[in-house]
Amino acid sequence: MYIDPNTGGILFQALAAGLAAVSGVLLIFSRRIREGIAKMRRGARNDEAEENTETKE
Repeated sequence: MYIDPNTGGILFQALAAGLAAVSGVLLIFSRRIREGIAKMRRGARNDEAEENTETKE
């Protein structure tokens, strides 16, 4: 199977553009992502605390 040498360049450019797009989205929404993760962690901690208080009573 023969692959044209320029095909590798096109694939590399597509992958580089995709990586740049993903990086840009993560950079733009990084604050929202961090806040969402923090909210999930707080919720998990609160659930765990409620379970511990229920078992002690």
